[in-house]
Amino acid sequence: MVFDAIMTEGSITRAANRLAMTQPAVSNALSRMRVAWKDELFVKDGRGVQPTAYARNLWTQIRDPLRLLEEAVDPEQFDPATAKRTFRVVVSDIMVNIIWAPLRKHLEQHAPNVNVYAIPNTIINNESVLHDAEVDLVCGTPMVVDTVLRSEFLFNPRYVCVMRPEHPLATPSLSLDAFLSADHVLVSMSGDTTGLTDVALLQMGLQRRVAMTVNHFSAVAPLVKSSDLISVVPSMAVDREIFNGELAVYETPVNMQYNQIGMLWHKRQDNDQGLIWLRRLIGDIVKDSANDHFSRLEKCCRKGNCPSRPGNSAAYLTEVS
Repeated sequence: MVFDAIMTEGSITRAANRLAMTQPAVSNALSRMRVAWKDELFVKDGRGVQPTAYARNLWTQIRDPLRLLEEAVDPEQFDPATAKRTFRVVVSDIMVNIIWAPLRKHLEQHAPNVNVYAIPNTIINNESVLHDAEVDLVCGTPMVVDTVLRSEFLFNPRYVCVMRPEHPLATPSLSLDAFLSADHVLVSMSGDTTGLTDVALLQMGLQRRVAMTVNHFSAVAPLVKSSDLISVVPSMAVDREIFNGELAVYETPVNMQYNQIGMLWHKRQDNDQGLIWLRRLIGDIVKDSANDHFSRLEKCCRKGNCPSRPGNSAAYLTEVS
């Protein structure tokens, strides 16, 4: 159990907190393991530790049996009011902005000893960190088909094209030619410079210029507002700027197929009552936020000037905020 906690937390101190043990007690247990298994097991890495190849191989063999054993000997329901637990959740900055404040408010009132840590969403390793039990949940990611991963639908994203209201292209309508002539900023978590927009354009035999990339969505609005860059982003990523009238918003002149957004977890935690509780809580927060956002957009649409119809929406959206 000590070995499992150190592997999960990547830190002697955090493992001690997880096990309600002192740090010297965990260190002593680690020393005994090193003697028994004849391997260093963990080496220092900054404030944490990194497992050796032997430790990684051992963990792949014991972690699932350990989870089954925990469920067998401790079948009680998870009680958030008394639980002492840490959850590690992969999230993008959009999802942090949506989830973290209401989640923290709920935790303070109903689960004061539950910790939730945000792990950067790099897209390329989301599935592997679940397979390797490095995180408990991936939230706000395209849903995948996998024999050992579970998923729950959250919402369908709506992508819009945004630019500063004084942009030379901020005219009553945005044509495909004008769209292609602009310099674009792309949000890329993985470093890839080909996004969904580019895939759709390639199928049409067309290409745009990606002049800059950023690795988080919160960088888009300040960059677009201070330059002649334009960007195709999920509308929820620039929610405040849309409804404050700080951006001109258009329907994208390219038809694109977007993935459903959901939560992912490993099947080994299907019966984890704590994770079930957290998934339900996060799901309710995200769905309520998405419903509110899209409802406000729909009200704008009924005014006849919104991202679903050609036209600059920077002015009228202020009225709805």
